[in-house]
Amino acid sequence: MSALILALASGAVIGLALGALGGGGSVLAVPALIYLLGFTPAAAGTASLVIVVVTSATALSGHAREGQVRWRTGLLFAAAGIGPAMLGGAVAGRLPESVLTGAFAVVAGVAAVRMLRSRRPSEATGRVRTGGAAAAGAGLGAVTGVLGVGGGFLAVPTLVGVLDLRMRAAVGTSLLVITVNSLAALALRTGTLEGLDWAVIAPFAGAAALGAWDGRRLAAKVSGQVLQRVFALVLLAVATCMLMGALV
Repeated sequence: MSALILALASGAVIGLALGALGGGGSVLAVPALIYLLGFTPAAAGTASLVIVVVTSATALSGHAREGQVRWRTGLLFAAAGIGPAMLGGAVAGRLPESVLTGAFAVVAGVAAVRMLRSRRPSEATGRVRTGGAAAAGAGLGAVTGVLGVGGGFLAVPTLVGVLDLRMRAAVGTSLLVITVNSLAALALRTGTLEGLDWAVIAPFAGAAALGAWDGRRLAAKVSGQVLQRVFALVLLAVATCMLMGALV
């Protein structure tokens, strides 16, 4: 199968997940780039950030038009993560590939387990807990910078559980956080952009952006819990395979 077809197919799936769940799709971008398209872990992290920025910004615009983005909360959350995201982006290039792969697998596995165990609340108050937002935002920024993922698979549960947002608002707000954190992480990876295969990244990002629009519509028709559990099982399988590969 050609690299173009693999890039388009992978991008569509990742965009669909990101648009429907407000996160999670980007965590599959790194393994897709490594195992399907032959990128190194470091290059996959940088390429993933480019794809995540394009996709999350596209999905964010749709959620914003529907009034499902809590801008103050999201910007506070994201602001706390900008410094850690930039620092993580600088550190990532100095870590061995096996360490990056293993760390990614662990984070993805933890996220999958959290998704499988979480229960989405039917009611939420919308209160913003500043301390919780700052701490969680800093942690997610660091994950974004080092591993090249948007962090939405961790942001959505935090926005619901810590900041008491309703699920649809958490999905929209997480896209704002993802966009800001990913841009910050890219700022210190600009030196690695020239060596990337843009003939693969461009169609990947384009398909992901289109998939994000479909994902937003899918979220309105299918139970969020069903979508979340299916995605979590896929993510858990990918994390297991990556961890085994890093240890062998």
